[in-house]
Amino acid sequence: MNEAPGSRHYRILAVPGSLRRQSWNRLLLQAAARSAPSNVIVTISDLRGIPPFDEDLEADSAGGPEPVRALRQQVGNVDGLLIATPEYNQSIPGVLKNAIDWLSRPGPDEVLAGLPVAIIGATAGSWGTRLAQQALRQVLVATESVVMPGPALFIRHAEHAFDDAGALADHAARSQLTAVLVAFANWVDRTPRMTG
Repeated sequence: MNEAPGSRHYRILAVPGSLRRQSWNRLLLQAAARSAPSNVIVTISDLRGIPPFDEDLEADSAGGPEPVRALRQQVGNVDGLLIATPEYNQSIPGVLKNAIDWLSRPGPDEVLAGLPVAIIGATAGSWGTRLAQQALRQVLVATESVVMPGPALFIRHAEHAFDDAGALADHAARSQLTAVLVAFANWVDRTPRMTG
């Protein structure tokens, strides 16, 4: 497998915006983990168990409940965040927005501020996930994340892009996905992570 430019290894946390175990976006991130350049390590996380944002829960324990603290730690320990979002009612899923709301809180660290982020998406619809990705970009501006402007990946008619085993079978989509990962490694290099 080819390497992304640079001599370092890139640690990427991949988050699907859907809770469904075999969602198109989880499958897309699994494809990303398999097809990433050898020096780009993609680890897939999960939003299951993240409770609805509640300042009372936040006040009860620094950084929120344990699942929130665990996700916050994952995000804080990587070089970049790769989000694969479906599109629900022309926007992002509530579970994804909820997780971002938790992660955007300052206690104990603002893990999203200055974090390089790449956005991709897959849907069975014919419009791709353009509106969801646009909405997600707007949310991430508020968190002061540094969202990669391109290349974009909007997989539409996802039921035809994946085979029966859940692998990304569409050759053009696989090439685009690899291009996104290489570009994201470059984006990480150009976006030093804020600390403090």
